[in-house]
Amino acid sequence: MRSAPAPSDPRPPPSTEGPSLGAPLFVLNLKTFPAVLGAGALEIARQFADAGRTAGVAVALAPAASDLASVAQLGALPVLAQHVDAVDTGPTTGFLPVGALIADGVRGSLVNHSEHPLSRVAIRAVTSRLAVAGLTAVVCARDARVAGSLARLRPPYVAVEPPELIGGDRAVSTAKPEVIVRSVEAVRSVSPATRLLCGAGIRGRTDVRRALELGADGILVASAVALAPRPREALVELLSGF
Repeated sequence: MRSAPAPSDPRPPPSTEGPSLGAPLFVLNLKTFPAVLGAGALEIARQFADAGRTAGVAVALAPAASDLASVAQLGALPVLAQHVDAVDTGPTTGFLPVGALIADGVRGSLVNHSEHPLSRVAIRAVTSRLAVAGLTAVVCARDARVAGSLARLRPPYVAVEPPELIGGDRAVSTAKPEVIVRSVEAVRSVSPATRLLCGAGIRGRTDVRRALELGADGILVASAVALAPRPREALVELLSGF
């Protein structure tokens, strides 16, 4: 089995800062849930963009890789990949280079999500490539210690998500509020310009409001919307927490 080509130089430039998408920010990760693939991704993109404008909240959508181009072509809202590889465009079959995101009109990518974890070297390489290309990195961390460590790369966003709460019914902002507080402190102590998002179990306005009160700059949500029987209602409920 062919392994991923190693990046020629995994070291980041003096700064790996990328463009901000605004704050407070609501990032919606669609993962690859069946209802939000293809036409479903396009529909939820339209609903999310409209609901975000109405609420006055910055929003960004991370659809499946197969839907990146079609959703980006709508021009309705910033689109993020769920993962990107630190490889060049060309003979890299099966990988997703930063150059492909640029070609599709994608604005950035999640990096190191708990469902697609990367080594520290790979995180540095990907974050660097995104920044050099003028794209946004949302770097995911499992806890405050990791959040602070990854903030040293100075990405525009770090998103803390305790894996044990992802997809569950208990929000990090209520079940483990100390994770948000410590993550905010850890991130800002090393990179004041990096904004802290939080996720895992966030399902309603109270969860969102509490996260912002604890110092978060926004949220990263998936199943609360992608699996909702009425996604627009779920979006409005979450946005009302801002």
